[in-house]
Amino acid sequence: MTRFRIKLTMTILGLISLVLLLMGTYFAKVLERSYLQTLHELLSRESKLVSQVVRFPEVFSDEKTLADRVRQVAPEEVRLTIIDRTGQVLYDNSTHKERMENHADRPEFIAALHGDIGISRRYSETMGYDMMYVAVPVEQGNKIIGAVRSSMSMKDITDTVHNMWYSLLTGLLVTLVVGSIVVSRISYSIIRPIEEITRVARNITQRHYESRVRIKAKDEIGQLAGAINFMASSLEQQMYEISENQQRLTGVLTNMTSGVIFISEQRRIMLVNPAVEKLLGTSGHELVGRLHIEASKNFGLSQYIDRCLDTGEKFRQEVHIYYPQERILDVSFAPYINFKGEAKGVVVVLHDITEIRRLEKMRSEFVANVSHELRTPITSIKGFTETLLDGAMQDEETCRNFLQIIYDESERLYRMIRDILDLSKIEQKRIHLQMAPVHVQELIASTAAIVQEQVNRKQLSLTLPDPEPAVWLTTDKDCLQQIVLNLLANAVAYTPEGGSIALRVKQDGAQVQIQVEDTGIGIPEQDIPRIFERFYRVDKARSRDSGGTGLGLAIVKHLVENLHGQIGVESVEGEGTTFTVTLPSGEHVTS
Repeated sequence: MTRFRIKLTMTILGLISLVLLLMGTYFAKVLERSYLQTLHELLSRESKLVSQVVRFPEVFSDEKTLADRVRQVAPEEVRLTIIDRTGQVLYDNSTHKERMENHADRPEFIAALHGDIGISRRYSETMGYDMMYVAVPVEQGNKIIGAVRSSMSMKDITDTVHNMWYSLLTGLLVTLVVGSIVVSRISYSIIRPIEEITRVARNITQRHYESRVRIKAKDEIGQLAGAINFMASSLEQQMYEISENQQRLTGVLTNMTSGVIFISEQRRIMLVNPAVEKLLGTSGHELVGRLHIEASKNFGLSQYIDRCLDTGEKFRQEVHIYYPQERILDVSFAPYINFKGEAKGVVVVLHDITEIRRLEKMRSEFVANVSHELRTPITSIKGFTETLLDGAMQDEETCRNFLQIIYDESERLYRMIRDILDLSKIEQKRIHLQMAPVHVQELIASTAAIVQEQVNRKQLSLTLPDPEPAVWLTTDKDCLQQIVLNLLANAVAYTPEGGSIALRVKQDGAQVQIQVEDTGIGIPEQDIPRIFERFYRVDKARSRDSGGTGLGLAIVKHLVENLHGQIGVESVEGEGTTFTVTLPSGEHVTS
């Protein structure tokens, strides 16, 4: 904008200079013409006066008389020259006539001989400067006998014109200096609002919508400034709303557990949310801009995307992906329609239903296992009861054996139902925890006494933790005892005769670790992730023979989680298993 200000200033100053030069030239010409007209009139009058004096023969032909008469009437500042008809100079009041050449070719003299007043301006070789010459005829009767020429130097007129031009240029210079200051201020006052409007417009293009034009003029520029301010305010409000909507959309997309992908009509990924990065195992900046068939690494998913792009239909499909890990996805495909009603891409929403399918499978297996587990004791009870009713009651020993079997199966059925109910309560956190300090070694010793008979029967070696130093744990005593009892009973059940079981307690800062180690049959590596599932058994036949319900470890896992702890397992098939329960020892554990 500074260039425009300089251009405007120079334009105005140029116009002022041009006007001053034109006016100066005009007035110089007028002044010069006025001087020349005055000089012409003066010289004409003098020439006519002298011609009247010298027209007499006795004067015109006598050199001395001619000179006297001319000196009597002629002013000193006017040069007078008397010329006869042949061009010979008879008298000149400024120069000796002998030095002067013939004037027959002088234009003013020629004009005078024709009866007119001759006027001429030229450089005088005799005088050495410009002169104005006026010649009038000298008449005797009707005959022209010569001419009287008066002349005057043009030096005064030239000096006057030069002085006028000098004054004009001086005034022009002063005018330019003063005008530069005034015009600069004027151009600044004109350009400043435009610069301010330009600044605000530039800020708006750079998204500084809070910029405003600080002009309060009431002219057209003021109206323009008001329109710019209104536009900026409107843009600021609209951009704020757009930013808010974008923030909300970003927040929704970022926090969605479902993955969202937008694919353009050129089949390139334009947008993904963090959930997609987790599902596909690739960061967002690596996905955006790539073709969907390259980025998804799944032919089935890409096939459905192409189908939606080609047909514009909306549909859902279940898709299996195998990278970065195997997952089952419920995918919704919908075309993106712009405001013109044109399909410009596809929106893909991915729901990870792997866990749902796993839970459905677990539920199905659980129902099958419960049915199987319930059917076994019920079948035994029903079979032996029918046998008794068919006449076996007559044999007392057989009757007693059958009744014992019925009692054992009923007891087993009771334990199973009790464990199912207990597990349900634990999962739904319906048990009330009574938090109190517990001496861990004493609790383990009292729990071990419950299974001591089974340990002795199988001739197992049971090692209990040292009672000193005492380890205290703020927890629910009954829950902790059930955890230890289930793990210990599990170790007894799966440890062959002559094996060993060891219980250890270790305090590690704010945590207490309880370990149950046995030399039992161990757990295959592929089965370890599933041992805490309900009714899951590694050796199903042996588990039933041991009298277990298949719910013990599931109960242990949920009890440990209710106590804000963790349980881990290490096992080598054929060598033994170690369960490690880690519980917080502080009083911050709450129900």
